[in-house]
Amino acid sequence: MKKTILKNLTAIAMVLAITTVISCKEKTEKKSETTVTTTQQTTPSTQDQFGGIALYTLREDMGKDVDGTLEEVAKAGYKNLEAAGYKDGKYYGMSPEDFKKLAASKGLSLISTHQSSATLDNADQEIAAAKAAGFKYFVIPVPPMGHFKFNTQTQTMGMDPDLDFVVDFLNTVGKKCADAGLQLLYHNHDFEFMPNENDIVPIEYFLENTDPKYVNFQMDLFWVTKAGADPVAYFEEYPGRFKLWHVKDMDEEGKFAPVGEGTIDFERILAKKELSGMEYYMVEQDMTFNETPIEAINISHKGLKEIGFK
Repeated sequence: MKKTILKNLTAIAMVLAITTVISCKEKTEKKSETTVTTTQQTTPSTQDQFGGIALYTLREDMGKDVDGTLEEVAKAGYKNLEAAGYKDGKYYGMSPEDFKKLAASKGLSLISTHQSSATLDNADQEIAAAKAAGFKYFVIPVPPMGHFKFNTQTQTMGMDPDLDFVVDFLNTVGKKCADAGLQLLYHNHDFEFMPNENDIVPIEYFLENTDPKYVNFQMDLFWVTKAGADPVAYFEEYPGRFKLWHVKDMDEEGKFAPVGEGTIDFERILAKKELSGMEYYMVEQDMTFNETPIEAINISHKGLKEIGFK
């Protein structure tokens, strides 16, 4: 009798164990299916991705976690990247080739790179790195080689009055870029659109004295507006010269804001994109105030869609 009871208890225990294993397996499979579904819902397909992001916006995040930050960029719906993390032949601590592979694994394309450390002496090396990463545009983000000035008392940017040095630099490095299959662009802030001490507007001097075969421009719409200038007027005066745009908004206090949350009339500017020569645009926000950089780029991407950027 005892043997029968023991035998029955053993059988029941085996059934319960098998049932538990099956149940756990089903739960794991369902959890896995749910995870896949969630990923599919939160990460846009390549067809749904549009617009570019300047990684300068996410510089602190990129400094901590390159892979995870690029994943967030893809989830936000962006397609194209502009780098701002070159140092000693590497992008964000990675070889140009490895950075290109990582971006591609996220469905992201490398379009432009800000090369603030470029000089006449190292231009060949930096151009080779940009080429190896697969960038199309080599961007000079500020007047090079000590010609950029920053006033710590007034917290304002500027440059020395030697505009011919900058013109010669841009023409020389622009020719090197063209020979390597890249395009050189100069990126503006506000001071280039304001008369200098010699009553010359630097951006106009650059536009009129650089060779368009080798030198064109990335227009930062925020800084042009901050200077009191009209982007459309420059498109009309110098058509086809502004190949890239930085798209960032300005709040009523004159501070940086996510796209669509400020006062800049992007629809009016966007209507003239063909006249400007714009081929790509990059969302950028130098500083965020009421949200994290990741939150800001998500807000901006929604704003792009509402405004009509594609």
